[in-house]
Amino acid sequence: MKITFLAVIILCLSTVSVFAQNNYSVKGSVADTASNSQLTNTTIMVLAAKDSILQKFTRVNNGTFSVNNLKKGKFILLATYPGYADYVERFTLDSAHTSHDFGHIKMILKSQLLAEVIVKAKVAAVKIKGDTTEFNAAAFTVQPNAKVEDLLKELPGIQVDKDGKITAQGQTVNKVLVDGEEFFGDDPTLVTKNLRADMVDKVQLYDKKSDQASFTGIDDGVKDKTINIKLKEDKKNGYFGKADAEGGTDKYYQEQLMFNRFKGKQKFSAYGTIGNTGKTGLGWQDNSKYGSAGNMEFSDDGGVYFYGGGGDDGLDSFNGQYNGQGIPLARSGGLHYDTKWNSDKESINTNYKIGSLNVDGTRNTQTQNNLPQTFFNSNSDQNFHNHIFRQKLDATYQLKPDTSSNLKISIDGTTKSTIADNDYNTTSLRADSTMLNSNKRSITNSGTQKILNASLFYNKKFRKKGRSFSVSINEAYNENENKGFLNSEIDYFNTAGQLDSMQKIDQYKTGLSKSSILNTNITYSEPFTKSFAVVLNYGLNINNGRSDRRSFNKSATGQYDDLDESLSNNFKLNQLSNQFGAVFNYKKNKTIINFGSKVSNVNFKQIDEFTNNTLTRNFVNWYPQASFQYKFSQQRSFSVYYNGNTSQPSIDQIQPVRVNTDPLNITLGNPDLRPSFTNRISAYYNSYKVISGQSIWFGGSYSRTINPIVNNVTTDSTGASTYQSSNLKGHQTSNMNFNGSFNQKIPNVDINAGIGASMNGSNYFNLTNNQLNETKSFTYGASLRFSKYKQKKYDFWTGAGPTYTINSSSLQKNINNNGRGFNAYGGFNLYLPAKFQIGSDANYQYNAATQSFNQDFRRTTLNASITKSFMKDESLKLSISGNDLLNQNTGYSRTGSANILTQERYTTIKRYFMLSLVWDFNHMGGGAPKK
Repeated sequence: MKITFLAVIILCLSTVSVFAQNNYSVKGSVADTASNSQLTNTTIMVLAAKDSILQKFTRVNNGTFSVNNLKKGKFILLATYPGYADYVERFTLDSAHTSHDFGHIKMILKSQLLAEVIVKAKVAAVKIKGDTTEFNAAAFTVQPNAKVEDLLKELPGIQVDKDGKITAQGQTVNKVLVDGEEFFGDDPTLVTKNLRADMVDKVQLYDKKSDQASFTGIDDGVKDKTINIKLKEDKKNGYFGKADAEGGTDKYYQEQLMFNRFKGKQKFSAYGTIGNTGKTGLGWQDNSKYGSAGNMEFSDDGGVYFYGGGGDDGLDSFNGQYNGQGIPLARSGGLHYDTKWNSDKESINTNYKIGSLNVDGTRNTQTQNNLPQTFFNSNSDQNFHNHIFRQKLDATYQLKPDTSSNLKISIDGTTKSTIADNDYNTTSLRADSTMLNSNKRSITNSGTQKILNASLFYNKKFRKKGRSFSVSINEAYNENENKGFLNSEIDYFNTAGQLDSMQKIDQYKTGLSKSSILNTNITYSEPFTKSFAVVLNYGLNINNGRSDRRSFNKSATGQYDDLDESLSNNFKLNQLSNQFGAVFNYKKNKTIINFGSKVSNVNFKQIDEFTNNTLTRNFVNWYPQASFQYKFSQQRSFSVYYNGNTSQPSIDQIQPVRVNTDPLNITLGNPDLRPSFTNRISAYYNSYKVISGQSIWFGGSYSRTINPIVNNVTTDSTGASTYQSSNLKGHQTSNMNFNGSFNQKIPNVDINAGIGASMNGSNYFNLTNNQLNETKSFTYGASLRFSKYKQKKYDFWTGAGPTYTINSSSLQKNINNNGRGFNAYGGFNLYLPAKFQIGSDANYQYNAATQSFNQDFRRTTLNASITKSFMKDESLKLSISGNDLLNQNTGYSRTGSANILTQERYTTIKRYFMLSLVWDFNHMGGGAPKK
């Protein structure tokens, strides 16, 4: 490790030395030929002579300009100013001419041009338009059959990793649009991996503002890094797509088909996938988004969270997400259609998705449960078999009758069915290694869910700039039904390790929950001056719901018809809230300040249908907010944000009903819970230089919660624990995180280099057997990374860095989970003659042994492939690949929470070999362009 850090230091010093070699520069002044007046803000661009790619740019200030830190070579100087002809001059920088003085450049009005011949350069490769960086696709060379992803790799300041994840100007790109419209939702790789590069006219990179900021014109600081792909007009007619067939050893396979038909402003797309390699769809984010529509929670910005998707009966449920645990079988398909008409005043965007996912596997969980003066360890083996089938249909209609108004209507519906089948075998030992208890459990659960969301949004801008009005109406309906069986056998042992008693549970459980939420909001913005404005809003929320959970024991007849009232409930919920808010905005020059607050008055009523008992709660929630933003330039800014929020206890924390899914870990409700309040402050600094690709990003946040809702755990001598939420007075929980990165393209060698540092952690309290327990969980990390992409020649990437974790409990200060770690990754692609390509990537993970877990963890995964391309446009590819060649891929995680430290090992995809054939077909604009 010492050698590693020494190498890093030497590398950083050598990198600084390399940077220092760029001592070439140019300078000059710009003026009008007729009046000799200064043309301030004239754009000065330095282009590479061989390909016109932008190297550096600046603007004229007080009539003069200078561009430093250039490298030697042949260049073109391009000066542009609105209404004036472009000025172009070629020049060379070398060891004999380290600087070039252009003297007094005279610009000529286009209207004064008669017979003069003006030298015109190629269209600029990069243009800066306010907050938007626009790349001209024609200025960048891509190979035959290249995708948008290949084009993005050529653009300065944009990196694409091996999975297709996009980073631009130091920030992750979460949305890629096509002609300003969403394409199959918001997974960027659905566009970048499937749309052809030769169809692209422009690539626009910008920070997408929130809907409210867009229509009010008042910047609220909410932004999302976005790429918009503008297509060529002659490429908007035709069809294209991809067919992928893969078969491998150990019965692994992956098949994919995608078809796209574009006709003017109409786009139609369809896709289908099936496979068991861990890929659940078309893009890198599919794994996390597959079950998103069935895992919803509703709130009223300050009311009570309630009736989430799944698990309302207390049984294990499957959320439909695959996170690398188990062996998956995924089937998915989708349709997309969007069009515009009536002079683009009207548009519709609709999607249909269908899919199923099966996940089978095993999991071993080791836990250390810290108690006052002692602890016990548990070891649990689990077999799981999970299934989900889901369909979703959504449509959005938008009407823009004029430039001052907009109407948007959206609706989406989802149906979902799930099956979860889990078997557990758990043993627990005391601190002296004597047997404490053992438990065998089996849980089966099947569920169905129906979700319907509808919304209407209308906004109107008035003649006075900044004055606007909007109204939104949202209706959400969620129905969730579950049923299943719980079978459990527990053996309890005395202090001598001898069997003392037994407990058996055999129950049938049902659950039904429904919720209907109507949420309305009215917003009005009014500018007091050009710099100062206010945004007022009022919202009404009506929330009606029902939760019916029942547990049945087996009666003498052998039927599950004996209702267990202690584990059953039937609640109805009525909630009404009124929310008012005022946010003030000050914007002048480079400064933006926001401050204000929202307040919500909530009337909550819960009725127990079994007992007719009524629980009412009337409370007020406050949401103060403030922010300060300063823009040093278009590419460099600093921001500070503050917000506070009241958090009400959830319905599951309040309702006094026992849940015995795990008989050794019982959960009780607490109707006496009070709200907590959290203060949160965050700060961000971002700097980006287009030409050099240098980006600096620092960001962090810190929060403290007053009167926090924490777990109160009581563990008896048998090892059984009862959990109940309670408020903790006199102590505050805290959370914090920090991330920083510096990226720079190393000149001459053209390598992207970066360093990063991160920290995230929390300070949490809970009560264990009425004794206060403080848990500290902090993870520190650092990384160094390098990458380079040389189109159709080679590309490589590598990175490594150490981590250190603090995970301790005040109940057992001498037994903690503190430990160091190290992570590394790397890979390459090499393009060979005869259209061959070889590639490989590897990952290494190390976690040292700790006081709680006495075994370290080491894992190296190595993948490799060889590909042969056919056809003139390389549209047909045959490849052989190997996954996890060393056969070391092992599922593993180590975490800590409250008084419990946990380590998991689980089934995951290991070594296999795959043969694949991929065909890209294209008939856009009369066919593929001639090469």
